[in-house]
Amino acid sequence: MEYIIDLTTHWAGFSALLIFVVAYGFVMAEEFTHLRKSKPVVLAAGLIWGIVAFVYSSTPHYEVVEHEIRHSFLEYAELAFFLLVAMTYINALEERNVFNSLKSWLIKKQFSYRQLFWITGVLAFFLSPLADNLTTALVLCAVVLAVGSSSPKFVGIACINIVVAANAGGAFSPFGDITTLMVWQAGQLEFTQFFALVIPSVVNYIIPAGIMHFFVSNHKPEVAEQDISIKFGGRTIIVLGLLTILTAVSFHNFLHLPPVFGMMTGLAYLQLYGYYIKRKSLALNEPAYDFFENVAKVEWDTLLFFFGVILAVGGLGFIGYLEYVSAFMYTDLGATNANILVGILSAIVDNIPVMFAVLTMEPAMPDSQWLLVTLTAGVGGSMLSIGSAAGVALMGQSKGMYTFFGHLKWTPVIAIGYFASIYTHIPVSYTHLTLPTKRIV
Repeated sequence: MEYIIDLTTHWAGFSALLIFVVAYGFVMAEEFTHLRKSKPVVLAAGLIWGIVAFVYSSTPHYEVVEHEIRHSFLEYAELAFFLLVAMTYINALEERNVFNSLKSWLIKKQFSYRQLFWITGVLAFFLSPLADNLTTALVLCAVVLAVGSSSPKFVGIACINIVVAANAGGAFSPFGDITTLMVWQAGQLEFTQFFALVIPSVVNYIIPAGIMHFFVSNHKPEVAEQDISIKFGGRTIIVLGLLTILTAVSFHNFLHLPPVFGMMTGLAYLQLYGYYIKRKSLALNEPAYDFFENVAKVEWDTLLFFFGVILAVGGLGFIGYLEYVSAFMYTDLGATNANILVGILSAIVDNIPVMFAVLTMEPAMPDSQWLLVTLTAGVGGSMLSIGSAAGVALMGQSKGMYTFFGHLKWTPVIAIGYFASIYTHIPVSYTHLTLPTKRIV
């Protein structure tokens, strides 16, 4: 629009950029400050758009700011409600002891440290496409802590393995990571196109895991067995979760509706079945099942963090900074180099704001390049513990046995897997993708 003002060299633009940098500095320091990451970015979003609105208030086109904010907020709302449903299902499964039952089963089998290393890693790889990488990592870290608390070295390397596996597994599914979900909801790729990343994702996980294998003890840990069974309705909720995913995909592919509408419909499945569980519990004189307790336990800090990031990055894009970044990355460097750089930046900054920035820039790329940036943003965060939500969460859960510097020692090995997956992707994507590239309107 011709009435959008370039504020990149204006005091308002510099102020907004400084606010964002300071806010994200607090996000990156969350491990040390214990200040929840949502607080600085939500404040930053408000201040950035407040500054922009102040500048535009003296022009005839002040209403354009409101229009742009509504656009960014709509993007956030779709993502937030989608995640709300996914998180509610995960909390319901946790309440029904589905994950604790898995942990109990693994403990009973009395596997060696090396066997547990591979079992938890492989489970993380295959669970994350359905349950998302953060939830998967937390569940399997609980297993590692239960069986390996007497061996901090094992816990540390097993957690690294879980983070790498969960991020790699999440890269080939729209449900596996926030970044893949963002790409899918933006309409850049169809649901089935993500499956072209399966082989690169496997490569990304197998290489570092194969090297770390030789540094894991083959001794058996001594742990007390636990006997935890799935509560009534737990298995049915698993089926309803899969049905919800199918509904979201069907709504998008066949009815051309946003996937979030399918997810909200799936939430109704859980609500209705929750009513049945509640009635059944009362009949058996058991504690009543409360559906809204699962909603209340949703990671609201994470959802608010997404609000702040999306609105703040949207504000910087409106000011004009992302246009310059896009020109440098996707014109001067080229799409492939730019998308590889995205993955490296994801390890340092976090993949969510980086991917949203890419989506906001809307570079003209073929599907193979959109797959590449999806891959790099998803697995690039594995190179540092602070590069992904899974890594940050496990640092808090592991009681000091999995740390930033402990992960950093393995960064060169993880980087080998990162670049190997990129090398693998190029021939795979061009061989298997037959759909036309995205039309430039």
